[in-house]
Amino acid sequence: MPHITVDDGAQIFYRDWGSGGSPVLLSHGWPLNSDAWEAAARFLAENGHRAVAHDRRGHGRSTQTWHGNEMDTYADDLARLVEALDLRDLTLVGHSTGGGEVVRYLARHGSSRVSKLVLVSAVPPLMVRTDDNPEGLPVQVFDDMRAAEAADRSQLYRDLADGPFFGHNRNGDVSRGFRDAFWSQGTACGHRAAYECIAAFSATDFREDLRGIDVPTLVVHGDDDQIVPFAVGGQRSAAMVPGARLTVYEGSGHALPDTDRERLHADLLAFVES
Repeated sequence: MPHITVDDGAQIFYRDWGSGGSPVLLSHGWPLNSDAWEAAARFLAENGHRAVAHDRRGHGRSTQTWHGNEMDTYADDLARLVEALDLRDLTLVGHSTGGGEVVRYLARHGSSRVSKLVLVSAVPPLMVRTDDNPEGLPVQVFDDMRAAEAADRSQLYRDLADGPFFGHNRNGDVSRGFRDAFWSQGTACGHRAAYECIAAFSATDFREDLRGIDVPTLVVHGDDDQIVPFAVGGQRSAAMVPGARLTVYEGSGHALPDTDRERLHADLLAFVES
């Protein structure tokens, strides 16, 4: 399996499909891995683009490091991958936690290799409620998630998959396959990485990062997202990124790469080729 080795010796797994067209790098959500993007990667590669997706450190087939389970290190790992594969004219796509990762990459490493950015159900600008972020979610939401992760993380992933992640608690209409894949990917994530990443995606402040983005940006968010509510995430991010285009999927939840696959693929391809 292909890996790169980053500064602290951790090995980062990646897949690299297709050739020819401009590259697209797909960054996954918590507690998943690059398998979460495999349908989009196949679609983009079959439509003439190079699709790259990695397992974030601690997740999937990458090294389960004790340290570095935070956004700055995630972004630096991503930079090493981009450099190792010599990706240029790159479209960065981040879902959920991956949206934070790609935004922090731009803030730390600039846009010299990047031509476009797509945020899908992404965690920026700041999920947790603070004195200067009253629109955020109460910290108790994330404390409860940490407690559940520590006590019985397998059950936590089952509860998320069968409930708010896909929106299955609304109509009971999400396939068992999608829900089982979430559980399987979650249990492959390292225990410490999964626990610490909750703080990474909930308490990292991306507000200044967003204001500094200087590439064309598409923000895609469902208005029934129960994980990163639209008013907390996509709506505010689009307002902070200069010139960003906001696309709202009415009635859709958080897991757009699965539940709204065909529409999202079409929107990604159109934006990449615009």
